[in-house]
Amino acid sequence: SALPEKKMIFKGLTVNKEDMNKLMLTPLIHYPLPGGSALITFEDAKVAQRIIEVREHIVELSCGEELEELDRCRVRVQAVPVEILLPSALEGRLTQSSRSILVSDLPSLGISKEVLLDKLELFFSKTKNGGSEVESREFLDDSGQVVLTFTQDGVAEPLIEKGHIQVLIGKGKYEVKVSPCMSGDISNLQLQPSRCPRTVLLLGIPDVLSEESMRDALEIHFQKASRGGGEVDALAYVPAGRTGVAVFVEDAG
Repeated sequence: SALPEKKMIFKGLTVNKEDMNKLMLTPLIHYPLPGGSALITFEDAKVAQRIIEVREHIVELSCGEELEELDRCRVRVQAVPVEILLPSALEGRLTQSSRSILVSDLPSLGISKEVLLDKLELFFSKTKNGGSEVESREFLDDSGQVVLTFTQDGVAEPLIEKGHIQVLIGKGKYEVKVSPCMSGDISNLQLQPSRCPRTVLLLGIPDVLSEESMRDALEIHFQKASRGGGEVDALAYVPAGRTGVAVFVEDAG
């Protein structure tokens, strides 16, 4: 009850009491892409496996305005699997700050963050309100909460025990929630390699078409069943001379 309220989604099943402190984490993997490459995700994992087994593919390019002097143009690309590291075990430690409080349930007053911080610092710096001199303050953009750190020990705990405090802001009084300020670090992280089942990395793509035209040519080629392909779910292309980053999320399928 002393913690600030925040909407969270937990995935998994608690089987017994000993598992109550275990959470299911959903990784968000950032994968660097070199120039002259493409990531192609198929709807069917079997199609991706077939493309990887063939390895070398000859892609015929459409004869657009950029290649009007050529009757036919083909490029060779290499298809390789996408290997990423996924966390298999994660242990973290939480530490409660002895001089900081977390202030939540803040009112929407239409004032700037700095003005709100000034008002909170002014209130909590007064001994009659149970506070003391404030050393630092920070507005947490992701949660809309504020961290106040006092110069002295022993000030935060009594405020946290109260839980809710009527704070004077301007001419109005508003009830805010005061919670412990927790900081955490990762004490143990274990990773294991994992292959993306539906995604293929294409390498060695020459810079001979515009970005949009090359994407279209690759998708047309790899969605044809006669060439071992299948329905394409997504395709991202990085031209030569540039770099990119792909973000992998949990596969809902």
